[in-house]
Amino acid sequence: MAARFNKTLVATLLASLLLSGPMVSVADPGDDTLPDIGTTAGNTLSINQELAMGDFYVRQLRASTPLIYDPLLSEYVNKLGMRLVANAHSVRTPFHFYLVRNDDINAFAFFGGNVVLHSALFRYSDSESELASVMAHEISHVTQRHLARAMEEQQRNAPLTWVGALGSILLAMASPQAGMAALSGTLAGSQQGMISFTQSNEQEADRIGIQVLQRAGFDPQAMPAFMGKLADMSRYSSKPPEILLTHPLPDSRMADIRNRANQMRPHPVQSSEDFMLAKVRILGMYSGQNGDSAGLVEDLLKSMEQGNVREQQAASYGRAIQYSQAKNYDGARKALQPLLDAAPNNIWFLDLMTDIDLEQKRAPQAIKRLEDAMAKNRSEPVIQINLANAYVEGGQPAKASQLLYRYTYAHPDDPNGWDLLAQACSAQGLRDEELSARAESLALAGQLDQSIRLLSNASSLVAVGSLKQARYDARIDQLRQLQERFKQYQRK
Repeated sequence: MAARFNKTLVATLLASLLLSGPMVSVADPGDDTLPDIGTTAGNTLSINQELAMGDFYVRQLRASTPLIYDPLLSEYVNKLGMRLVANAHSVRTPFHFYLVRNDDINAFAFFGGNVVLHSALFRYSDSESELASVMAHEISHVTQRHLARAMEEQQRNAPLTWVGALGSILLAMASPQAGMAALSGTLAGSQQGMISFTQSNEQEADRIGIQVLQRAGFDPQAMPAFMGKLADMSRYSSKPPEILLTHPLPDSRMADIRNRANQMRPHPVQSSEDFMLAKVRILGMYSGQNGDSAGLVEDLLKSMEQGNVREQQAASYGRAIQYSQAKNYDGARKALQPLLDAAPNNIWFLDLMTDIDLEQKRAPQAIKRLEDAMAKNRSEPVIQINLANAYVEGGQPAKASQLLYRYTYAHPDDPNGWDLLAQACSAQGLRDEELSARAESLALAGQLDQSIRLLSNASSLVAVGSLKQARYDARIDQLRQLQERFKQYQRK
């Protein structure tokens, strides 16, 4: 009985606090600015406070959930997300989009413009417009400051408990078993007000999200289409999709979604090649926790092989991934080489061929290919991180670290860069710089005590009064200030 109570509690909390789930609707053009009714959350949280809280909880997610750090997929979802953000109003924060490896379909947004997508969204999205519809809804929660407004609505009840439990609730969204253990019955009372407040927020995010979707050039009909699939899954399955446990989809809401979408001008649009490649990559590399990955990939690839040119190319890419995952690198190379010959600058193909080269101990070949690509597009981060990895694997750590110093400066929140830099510095015997890079990886995962210890060790290894020591000591001071700021968000 206790387990059932906790599951219900989590569902209620997730719906009311994290405001997730791609529900959709539409209104008159231009009405997606923050409404001048009720609260705007300014009395509870400033934008800077939201950013600080978002920073704290992102670090908790990195430490506790299976985030996907695949450079290609991260770049894709962030480019897609920023295309939508560029067509949103009332944008007050930067936006960041993350992928969690999870076969249960879900998505959620939280403080500071952070949007988290489960990898299963690619499995169930038949078009890029459907995936974008989920993201547009989550973006609208952020632009309307729904989480901060919900917090203000509830501040007279139990604000400290409310905020203190949010980290566990985020964890429950992304990794249910770990989240349930962490939550342990917090927030047992005063939920009805949250639910009522959330319903109005969902309707607002529905209405605004579909406008963002349309302005970004996607098909507004994708929203009711996607939600209809979820409703069908719930109707014909003993276990409804996870997203519907926190966001029930009554018939009245589905009718409203369809009606509002039908009032908008139809805009059929083909999915991009990047979407198709991302989909087969996710299914081929990051799904199957429930044991059905092989069948899903095979069904998808057979369907694509009968489709248009883009779909056929994506199918060939998927076949190469299949071979690579099975460690049949000769087969993978044979499937991929014609694609790379036809599109030598395609980063999806370059990335996979680099992996194949390195697995077959052909680092010089990988390096030459990536250096040529880098000469044509020096600003492409996927090429940069691949080349740095090839340098490390090819026994050229000095070249790797030179590249990674620039990369980590431009992309300080990417753990890939810091991990590779630590490896490159270690190979050169640069112990202090290795410790510094490892400290940054720990800091990104919220392990600030350990990060400070490593930086202190790095500082003790260099000359007293040197620029390096000053840099390490200054970073230690920054992390200590961060610790003080984060204390208010940690559960007691």
